[in-house]
Amino acid sequence: MAEIDYTKPEYYTNRELSWLEFNLRILGEARDKANPLFERLKFLSITASNLDEFFMIRVASLLDMVHAKYLKEDIAGLNPQAQLDLIQQKAHSLVALQYSTYNRSLIPALKQNGLELVTAHENLSGEQQKYVDRYFEENVYPVLTPMAMDSSRPFPLIRNKTLNIGALISRKGEKSRAEFATVQVPAVLPRVVELPKGEDGCRVGILLEEIIEHNIDKLFLNYDVVSAHPYRIMRNADLTIDEEEAADLLKEIQKQLKMRQWGEVIRLEVEDRMSEKLLKILKKEFNVKDEDIYPINGPLDLTFLMKMYGMDGFDHLKTPPYHPQPVPALQKEADIFEAIRKKDILLHHPYMTFDPVVQFVQQAARDPQVLAIKQTLYRVSGHSPIVAALAQAAENGKQVSVLVELKARFDEENNIIWAKMLEKAGCHVIYGLVGLKTHSKITLVVRREEDGIRRYVHLGTGNYNDTTAKLYTDCGIMTCSEVIGEDATAVFNMLSGYSEPKSWNRLILAPIWLRDGFLRLIGREADHAREGQPARIIAKMNSLCDQEIIAALYQASAAGVKIDLIIRGICCLKVGIPGISENITVRSIVGTFLEHSRIFYFQNGGLEELYMGSADWMPRNLDKRVEIMFPVEDADLKEEVKHILEVQLADTLKAHELNADNHYEKIDKRGKVLLCAQDYFCREAKERAEKPDGPAQTRVFIPAEPAED
Repeated sequence: MAEIDYTKPEYYTNRELSWLEFNLRILGEARDKANPLFERLKFLSITASNLDEFFMIRVASLLDMVHAKYLKEDIAGLNPQAQLDLIQQKAHSLVALQYSTYNRSLIPALKQNGLELVTAHENLSGEQQKYVDRYFEENVYPVLTPMAMDSSRPFPLIRNKTLNIGALISRKGEKSRAEFATVQVPAVLPRVVELPKGEDGCRVGILLEEIIEHNIDKLFLNYDVVSAHPYRIMRNADLTIDEEEAADLLKEIQKQLKMRQWGEVIRLEVEDRMSEKLLKILKKEFNVKDEDIYPINGPLDLTFLMKMYGMDGFDHLKTPPYHPQPVPALQKEADIFEAIRKKDILLHHPYMTFDPVVQFVQQAARDPQVLAIKQTLYRVSGHSPIVAALAQAAENGKQVSVLVELKARFDEENNIIWAKMLEKAGCHVIYGLVGLKTHSKITLVVRREEDGIRRYVHLGTGNYNDTTAKLYTDCGIMTCSEVIGEDATAVFNMLSGYSEPKSWNRLILAPIWLRDGFLRLIGREADHAREGQPARIIAKMNSLCDQEIIAALYQASAAGVKIDLIIRGICCLKVGIPGISENITVRSIVGTFLEHSRIFYFQNGGLEELYMGSADWMPRNLDKRVEIMFPVEDADLKEEVKHILEVQLADTLKAHELNADNHYEKIDKRGKVLLCAQDYFCREAKERAEKPDGPAQTRVFIPAEPAED
């Protein structure tokens, strides 16, 4: 038989187009009338925020390649220009669907539920106009800085992602000579302003830009305003840092952050009613092509809907808030170290509270027996209790080493602030390794005990961020395993001193061994299948786009391995290719929480192995980042983690399945039991918190209701 070439471009999906498909799945939740109305607003806001970041980073990167005349094709056989052409087509369709959803579905539904959003200031009643004018004069006018462009004043710097109003103005009596002027809509003021209730008792809101437009003549007193319309630009925000040449990485990143405001304009959003003359000026000044211009039928920058979600009085239109539950293994233990000594502890956020992770560091900071704390920080919250505890530990005389990853995209400024604060407190701060991002999630506490030094370790799939831990699903393990403690020490020695151990016990690191480790585990399942032994792979992650890993999965599938993939976002693998991927299923779960955990199951001929970690199956994770994969070895915890995978594979309400046509569809519910995995885990966590002494959790779950045909 001829050997199959598993690397043919037709076997792969372009990663950028796959990402746009993912954003469409989120938009599907905004369009789903089964979701509470305000949850739909939130999902629509998320699609807008996601698209902004996609343009600033992914589209910007492709544009850089085109400018550099880089012609290399991706794994799907597309060069950078071909990718950009397809992206623009899909992105324009996506934006049209966003605003169709907003205008035709959400705005009418809001009005039906007692909230009217004024879509044009011309529609204000007389009383509302008086209120708007007074609000403008008292709150808005003092903040605004109108800027005109003429022979003595060049076109002003328009900042990335800001909302602006462009106007054509002419001196009174000289309408034939219109000049350009602009004013930034201030982000320091609320985007939605509530007006007095209407006669029908309906609450009424208006957008800040409509208030400014209604009063724009007051900004240009000696001029007539010919036309005025909102616009917004997106700039290239992909930082380019030569770490080898940077004498001080912190200063170099601070310098590059300022340059984001000067990056090339890659997208221009304008109100679709904008006059041709005004649009022509913007197009020329920003040097954008027609395909980079997005005419919008509605308010620009739908991320304001996330602020609307927080409005009081509409709780009945939201999913009731879920409060993370106590960790059963810690409910009756005041001393977290004593609890870990008894047994490894599994954490499953946000169903279980993130508090134990914070308390782990806080208790270590206070404990006189603790000698050292070492931790990696990638993204932390604005008022991080973990960072405060690390600073306190240093002030208490403990040796504290913290790796703060300054290159965590869009968190650079936040991380610079924390790094400086930790250094002032006396912590030893490392800024990461040259050429690599440190994305691993690990904390090591070294403690002196009666029988000698003991090392306590927390390993996780998500960031040490107490805020996102309420929104992202992640897993973690707390252990005092001697062999994992040795590995943890080796990790920090490698990060701080560039010393690479010759061998490791249990932890598998990227970029050293993780890629080879995954390929070996996948290949072993293929060997088992050929030998007629039990062979199965279940892998849960955020993204899958590594060609070598996908080719190995194809090879395993062809050998007879059943492979179930739970991938939230990008998936470059195709299912249903005859003789290649017929044994592979791919599902994506989009729900209330953002699926973020990485879990890997290998049946291994019946000797099951389970791993969790910080890495997706992407080239950047396997080759360009410091990542950690760790085994789940405790028998009870293995059952717990298998249970997580089983429930997700049984989801029939929030799961989308990839079909052979390379599109995602919601699960056909006919004849199936209705199950939302996230809701199930919420119920289960509450039940377990009420009965922490219950039996070991080898469960058969019984979902609530069967579906009707």
